[in-house]
Amino acid sequence: MLVIAGLGNPGSKYCMNRHNIGFMALDSLADSYIDNNWRKKFQGQIVDGTIKGETVLMLKPQTFMNNSGNSIGEVVKFYKIPPDQVIVFHDEIDLAPGKVRIKSGGGHAGHNGLRSIIKHIGPEFTRIRMGVGHPGSKDMVHDYVLGNFSKEDQKGWLGDLLTGLTNGFSYLVDGNHTQFLNKINLELQTKPKTANVSKRSDVASTDNAKKADGIFSRLSKFFGS
Repeated sequence: MLVIAGLGNPGSKYCMNRHNIGFMALDSLADSYIDNNWRKKFQGQIVDGTIKGETVLMLKPQTFMNNSGNSIGEVVKFYKIPPDQVIVFHDEIDLAPGKVRIKSGGGHAGHNGLRSIIKHIGPEFTRIRMGVGHPGSKDMVHDYVLGNFSKEDQKGWLGDLLTGLTNGFSYLVDGNHTQFLNKINLELQTKPKTANVSKRSDVASTDNAKKADGIFSRLSKFFGS
């Protein structure tokens, strides 16, 4: 069994925060691969199913970010799952918007959600680090990650990122990290330095905006659930 967790804070107040990109990723993946009929269990919301012959449980902890490990720890203990079978999607301020990196093991780098998970199950889980950019000063980080993605972000790189994650997810389940990242990069087309810079043509931007509208309209009914 694989446990796929996305980090965020529960409630409509936080649903479009940068800190909630993990929840957004899980809603998009569940909508495409299993279903979005989340049910309450393990101090979180879960859906489960079979993807490419692998049993997959998706989890959105409802403990608030700083206690994410409480929920994930319950799942690991109940199913007796080794930590290396846990994959966590989370925001990463040390990566530019739209950048995605995969890391197995290591520390929390100041991310309180990861800090909590490490406390409960140890560090040997896989992290899908999704860049949201840095505000430029350590003192601004708290308000920045609890700030909302702009409409421009949603219709630009963020919508593309969620599409790329979804397109490549089956490769992640198979353990093919290279192809997973390739699918994301293919969807993004460019690698933006900031959330507000786009180098695409007007036609491409229009197509991407329509695609993003579709993604967020499908997911909007799940945000804040």
